[in-house]
Amino acid sequence: MSSGSIFVWELLGTAILILLGAGVVANVTLKDSLGNAGGWLLVNFGWGFAVFAGASVAAPSGAHLNPAVTLGLAVAGKTPWSQVPVYIAAQLLGAFLGAVLAWLTYKLQFDAHDDPVNTRGIFCTAPTIPRAGWNFVTEVIGTFVLVAWVLLSPGAKGATDGIPQLGNAALGYAGVAFVVIGIGASLGGPTGYAINPARDLAPRIAYAILPIRDKGSAEWGYAWVPVLGPLVGGVLAALLYLVLPV
Repeated sequence: MSSGSIFVWELLGTAILILLGAGVVANVTLKDSLGNAGGWLLVNFGWGFAVFAGASVAAPSGAHLNPAVTLGLAVAGKTPWSQVPVYIAAQLLGAFLGAVLAWLTYKLQFDAHDDPVNTRGIFCTAPTIPRAGWNFVTEVIGTFVLVAWVLLSPGAKGATDGIPQLGNAALGYAGVAFVVIGIGASLGGPTGYAINPARDLAPRIAYAILPIRDKGSAEWGYAWVPVLGPLVGGVLAALLYLVLPV
């Protein structure tokens, strides 16, 4: 597949991922939304189905949707290194676009919300107990589980042309959606489980520049954790893949 085609499909898939993912958080957070106070499990399921929708759309490019997945696949020898910048650029741009579309969808609710200073969580993650080192460990572990599943689940070793054939083929992209829901339900409590640098960084940038009434800080001092943690987790999963007899 050409670099241009990879870019387009990854951009579209990641935009849908973030539109639906940020959308479910907005639905739960904003007071004049029908999903207000829907709870953590609604958020988990929303993000899982967002992954399913985005990955299904981006299937022609392999549906990485995540720089940690792209990096892990490159380290594992399943994606050419020359394509890595294309994937990541598309993922970042798509995530930014998806965040803007989510804001446009809920523009009236943002304007009416009675706690606008705390709307950052709709766009990006934050720890419940700020301890950068431990928060980093949490993101490494969560992303390790995701990328290890991509690489090690049955059927995953049949990649061709840099496109991974995800395991549990009968489930298709629903399989990875279930994994994301499981990670959120089990490991997402400490940091909000970014497990994807593009999913956190690009919407954080969008939050910083969008004209949201009385918004709070983008918390750039924490932003490195949901970027570097997932990248390390993805590489560790790839290294495990390389030493296992798969």
